[in-house]
Amino acid sequence: EGDFALIFAGMKRVLIFSRLRYPCNIRQSLPSRISVSLHHRAISSSSFRTKSSSDIKAMDLSDMRKKYKSDKECFEEDQLASLDPIKQFGEWFDEATKCPEIGEVNAMCLATATKDGMPSARMVLLKGYSNEGFRFFSNYESRKGKELESNPHACLVFYWEPIHRQIRIEGTVERIPYQSSCEYFHSRPKGSQIGAVVSRQSTVIPNREYIRQKNAELEEKYKDSEVPMPDYWGGYILKPFLIEFWQGQTNRLHDRIVFTRLKEGETEPEEMQHRAEGGWVYHRLAP
Repeated sequence: EGDFALIFAGMKRVLIFSRLRYPCNIRQSLPSRISVSLHHRAISSSSFRTKSSSDIKAMDLSDMRKKYKSDKECFEEDQLASLDPIKQFGEWFDEATKCPEIGEVNAMCLATATKDGMPSARMVLLKGYSNEGFRFFSNYESRKGKELESNPHACLVFYWEPIHRQIRIEGTVERIPYQSSCEYFHSRPKGSQIGAVVSRQSTVIPNREYIRQKNAELEEKYKDSEVPMPDYWGGYILKPFLIEFWQGQTNRLHDRIVFTRLKEGETEPEEMQHRAEGGWVYHRLAP
């Protein structure tokens, strides 16, 4: 058996080489025992190689679910910290920052769309909020920048899974003043400033080495001087007209309390709406 194993190993190497040069005549020169063994292996290997992506079994994820909060922990209207939705956002945001299982509390999904309604989404970081709106920064020439230029309507979503809460914010987006962008740009680590200059976001590049070299060149260029903010980079503010507070329930009867701004000319809430503060009204939605 030991001698056969050595012979088999040697013949296997010969087979690999020979198949490249004489694919049709290999089996004629092999001992019958080895030929049969390799024949069976070839059939097995061949049958495996012929499988395509169309043969992959459809994944059934219907059993993937987890428990959220119980009905006793539901989110009722009388539990609102404030009838001002920006203050209510601040309350939930502060609670999320105290949860060590949430890595980046200010991470949010930013959804934009082209003028024709073709959507796209990505994760960005919230960099500030106030009564005026929610601020973030990006490259004006990126896909999201171009989409916001042609269609200024956008949506933000915060999802804090460990505490079973989500906040969805819809509104219109504007660029913030140049000076405000400049102040924030120069508050960032120098490496991040250089990265913003190096990356013409969403453009095609040949490989990673290309931006490594560009980054190294600018690190040398600006090692003893200030990095100028590029004119294609800056801040945005999303001015909200809808803010929804969602809390998950195990029985899927999730809590959804939505604040909307009164439209121009409206003075009274609609049926089942309640007056809030600062020109807002709120109501509950079915989950």
